[in-house]
Amino acid sequence: MLLPPLIFAGLAGVFIWGMTREDPTQLPTAFAGKPAPPVQLEPLGDFKPFTDADLKDGKVKLVNFWASWCAPCRVEHPNLEALAEEGIPIYGVNYKDKPAKAQGFLSEMGNPFAELGADPNGKMALNWGVYGVPETFVIDGTGKVLYRFAGPLTERVIASDLRPLLNGETAAK
Repeated sequence: MLLPPLIFAGLAGVFIWGMTREDPTQLPTAFAGKPAPPVQLEPLGDFKPFTDADLKDGKVKLVNFWASWCAPCRVEHPNLEALAEEGIPIYGVNYKDKPAKAQGFLSEMGNPFAELGADPNGKMALNWGVYGVPETFVIDGTGKVLYRFAGPLTERVIASDLRPLLNGETAAK
């Protein structure tokens, strides 16, 4: 008799916690301030997949999970290209996509990625805690996760969330 009200109270507590987080629209990451999970990629056409060592090259970089079938990925793509033109290394992870379609996407939209590889079964994405594409991680020069953003990178997100980290601020979020 007491079980249904207890279950309701527990669920209500979870919902209230979710609504009162600092930023309820942002998904947290368990990896903030910790080393990035292992890189597990397959080649995508002639593109060279990046490795764990690439994430520890001394430079702040982005790791972007994307797919050709993802409409928000098309929305964020010009912003990724602008960041790449500034010299910010962006490593791409093509998520659960057909290679020909992924390559067609890059031919049509441009390729902002310093290096990229395919995650055809979503194993790397699962290990990184990816919720869906697009999703972007800021990685410091030692391979630690500084920040995770789920959703398309907009100019506002870049200015308010990414730019400070790309300019050397190291507070993990």
